[in-house]
Amino acid sequence: MTTRQAALSLYRRSLKLALDWAVHRHLWRGQALYIRSLFEANRKVTDPRQQRALLAETEKLLESWKHPDPYVPPCAPGAGSKFERNLPSPILDPPPHHANRH
Repeated sequence: MTTRQAALSLYRRSLKLALDWAVHRHLWRGQALYIRSLFEANRKVTDPRQQRALLAETEKLLESWKHPDPYVPPCAPGAGSKFERNLPSPILDPPPHHANRH
């Protein structure tokens, strides 16, 4: 993976991580602009050693900011919130079994 690809991957992951923490989209938008400015500030770095250091530092930062209960899209198979809606209610007490009366 090239340095550019690694940086783009980290950028996308940063935006997704911000979505886990933002309650409303308008709050996330401000965070997204801030994240973009951080990546843009280091866009002109050409020294490979410095690029690797920036990527490693960003990777570590993302790891420390992981959300304990990340957002899962509603339609994600098996994990989305849509699949938890309108479940049949559990049967707490089964109906009494009547013996055959003769």
